Amino acid sequence: MDYFRVLVVDDEEVFLKTLVNRLNKRNVDTTGALSGEEALELMRQKLFDVVILDVKMPGGIDGIEALREMKKIQPLAEVILLTGHASVETSIEGMKLGAFDYLLKPIKLEDLLVKMAQAFERKDTHDQKIRSARIKELIRFPGRVFEQEKEEGR
Repeated sequence: MDYFRVLVVDDEEVFLKTLVNRLNKRNVDTTGALSGEEALELMRQKLFDVVILDVKMPGGIDGIEALREMKKIQPLAEVILLTGHASVETSIEGMKLGAFDYLLKPIKLEDLLVKMAQAFERKDTHDQKIRSARIKELIRFPGRVFEQEKEEGR
């Protein structure tokens, strides 16, 4: 797997710490958050490639609302939902809102690692397309770079 940053969001502290530690031991740069609010704050401060998000979280905002906000903050971050059997319908709603996929709890680490690699690959492909489009634009309209720098006060 290439190097990428992961945010794990789950209100179950023991599960969260265990998963973060297991991923970090596999050289995956992983950060944990115990709530949707904490996750959103972290996303405002640091870029993440993949988010592992529990759907059912008590308190202020649940996983689905967190997903909506995450996509506003970092639209290209791929989100994998974690769900129990009772909330599969909610996960399908999450897919409609832009989640990459969902996994049923309890999860197997190997399944999660495969899903994370797939999610990162999709994000990386989107990033490459954006970079390619920007390069093509620079080649076609080189003066725009200077116009943008003037607008930004450089």
